[in-house]
Amino acid sequence: MASNTEVTRTVREDTVVRARQPWSTRLETGEILRFVDLEGQQAIDFLCYNAANPVERYHAANTIKLNKNMFLGKNSVLWSSLARPMMTIIADTCGSHDTIFGCCSFELDKVRYGKTNSESCQRNFERELKKYGMGEKDVVSNINFFMNVPVKNGSATIVDGKSQPGDYVDLRAEMDVLAVLSNCPEALNPATGTQPTPIQVLIYRPDNDNKPTQ
Repeated sequence: MASNTEVTRTVREDTVVRARQPWSTRLETGEILRFVDLEGQQAIDFLCYNAANPVERYHAANTIKLNKNMFLGKNSVLWSSLARPMMTIIADTCGSHDTIFGCCSFELDKVRYGKTNSESCQRNFERELKKYGMGEKDVVSNINFFMNVPVKNGSATIVDGKSQPGDYVDLRAEMDVLAVLSNCPEALNPATGTQPTPIQVLIYRPDNDNKPTQ
């Protein structure tokens, strides 16, 4: 099991997000957001927005182009629609997070599987964004942390995740951001090991970095 206590830090939030549920927060520049996969193989659908101007938001294509990689891992930068760095992955015990498959929805699962789950990431995003005066049009192509989507000869599919209980990823905010996630409810493919489980979310600032970065 990967440890999630190795960094000396001041934690301002430590939350367990239940299976199938959304969550969001505002992060100041320099704060670090940690996702912990408590039981393993649990996908986390994630979006972020400029907290001062949410028209600027995470941009999948810019992130792929500027990282020169369709998979994210340590040192990858999440780039905005204005080609500005929003967050940086500064620690990652799993690696190879998905940027291309987007989120599940009732409509999509009906086409793929002929049935739906009790919840979907699309609806979770919409519900959470409503708190900030946003909605369906603001749900763009997202990151899927811990989801395993190998690509070979142009073919891609979701397979069993590689994350183990306790695996985590740390993202440092490079601007003030609104961070929004859906703890994926998908049980019709291996995104959650077919059984959605809780995750842990921490927000902290290293004790040697008590001021936002410039």
